[in-house]
Amino acid sequence: MNRSSALLLAFVFLSGCQAMAPVSPDGTPPVEDSTPAPEKPKVYSSFSEETVFSLLSAELAGQRNRFDIALDNYVTQAINTQDPGISERAFRIAEYLGADQAALDTSLIWAKNAPDDLEAQRAAAIQLARAGRYDDSMVYMEKVLQGKGDTHFDFLALSAADTDQDTRNGLMKSFDRLLQKHPNNSQLIFGKALLLQQDDESEAALKLLEQHPPEDGEIAPILLRARLLQNLNRGKEAIPLLEKSIKKYPGDKRLLLTYARMLVEQDRMEDAKVQFANLVQQYPDDDELRYSLALVCLEAKAWDEAKGYLEDLIARESHVDSAHLNLGRIAEERNDPQAALLEYAQVGPGNDYLPAQLRQADILMSNGRTDEAEKRLAAARDAEPDYAIQLYLIQAETLSANKQGDRAWKILQQALLQYPDDLNLLYTRAMQAEKRNDLAQMEKDLRLIIKRDPDNAMALNALGYTLSDRTTRYAEAKELIEKAHQLNPEDPAVLDSLGWVNYRLGNLDEAERLLRQALERFPDQEVAAHLGEVLWANGKQREARQIWEKFLKEQPESPILRSTIKRLTGSETL
Repeated sequence: MNRSSALLLAFVFLSGCQAMAPVSPDGTPPVEDSTPAPEKPKVYSSFSEETVFSLLSAELAGQRNRFDIALDNYVTQAINTQDPGISERAFRIAEYLGADQAALDTSLIWAKNAPDDLEAQRAAAIQLARAGRYDDSMVYMEKVLQGKGDTHFDFLALSAADTDQDTRNGLMKSFDRLLQKHPNNSQLIFGKALLLQQDDESEAALKLLEQHPPEDGEIAPILLRARLLQNLNRGKEAIPLLEKSIKKYPGDKRLLLTYARMLVEQDRMEDAKVQFANLVQQYPDDDELRYSLALVCLEAKAWDEAKGYLEDLIARESHVDSAHLNLGRIAEERNDPQAALLEYAQVGPGNDYLPAQLRQADILMSNGRTDEAEKRLAAARDAEPDYAIQLYLIQAETLSANKQGDRAWKILQQALLQYPDDLNLLYTRAMQAEKRNDLAQMEKDLRLIIKRDPDNAMALNALGYTLSDRTTRYAEAKELIEKAHQLNPEDPAVLDSLGWVNYRLGNLDEAERLLRQALERFPDQEVAAHLGEVLWANGKQREARQIWEKFLKEQPESPILRSTIKRLTGSETL
């Protein structure tokens, strides 16, 4: 190709570069930008030969799937020329490739050199928000607002969700400043409501949305309002809101899906099942909906319906492992362990793999087939070495649960020979040692965990609780548990331990306060036994009996409840 021909071809490329989209590595074009094309075509200024050839090389590189060269050339020429057309093209390529820094840099060049182009200002605002520069982002988005363009203040608010409080406070001030100028702007109102929600100010967010009803066609504020009602334990009010909105926008998938999910959250499974079935009928190619419908049927114990939808998913090669896992659960519910084993065995590596292995082991061991269970787990470790540690843990814990503690101990010893530094294996061996009354080994393992991971709240709590329950080293126990409490102040297991050690130290009122908190957060037989004992010691025997009686109805054979009651009352019955 001679030089003049190359120049001519380059100008052909340049004149069309606004309309051209980068081609993906598999040859398929990306999804087209829904932004309307500008009414007037952009006019390119005169470029040097160096620029022309650089851009020509970029376009040819793009055709050959060398997007790194295409992007590098376009970014360089956007910087050199400051041309809005070239910078926009560079931005589009960078955005498509996920090159965040290049997208930010080129969007700012584009916005600077096309001050009246609202799309350029919006692109800069969004890229600045993605980079965490929220104040700068608001400046550009305000330009879009002043130009009466389509703003994305909701994106700015959502992108700030994981930032620190000072950043969100600054962003809130910017929203308030703009709302003083534009008090009825629905995007600003919605963005502020999102910020309030992030700050756990659901009441204020809900009030703001109720004071400013959404404009026609705006669905997101309705969905947020429904979610806020649910968060405020006013979910029953969300249902009529959604039903009214669905009548107004009968085909809106987001409304229909939110409505169906809220029915599930309110335990209205039959109604939810109807709604999800309607959604599947309307969107037959959406397997996420089909899977949700199967799960709702499972919750409603509609086994046949659930089985049908799960088998449909397998036939469609979608959610295959999850479908087999849930088909196994259905088989277990129907007391067909052999069918369950067949389903669980078909679950491959992924999120459902370990639950399926656990269920297989438990079924086999509870049916006296321990050797078979252990052989399956050993074979699984060989086949999937990435899961070896978790499979050892499943084997040990399942053996222990099936009253085969000695075999569980041997498995843990074997596992720790292979993986001596694994803290989960050490912790599990410590718990097994406690069951074997080998407190020295238990303490050794837990202290090794704490040495390697000083902020391991689980190990701190386990050691502290055991020292308070099985020894008289109460002060040492309290120090360990208090550190665990500092790390996890809301953990009911830690609250239970802290209450128990205070009881051992004679601090009955503090023990009662902490154990009440623990029981409220986690209604468990052991916590109930502890609280009852503290109440008994504190002269509140009637309330203690009431608590024990309540939990005995749920777990009549609970060993800790029975032993506590017998020790304090002289009888296992109330």
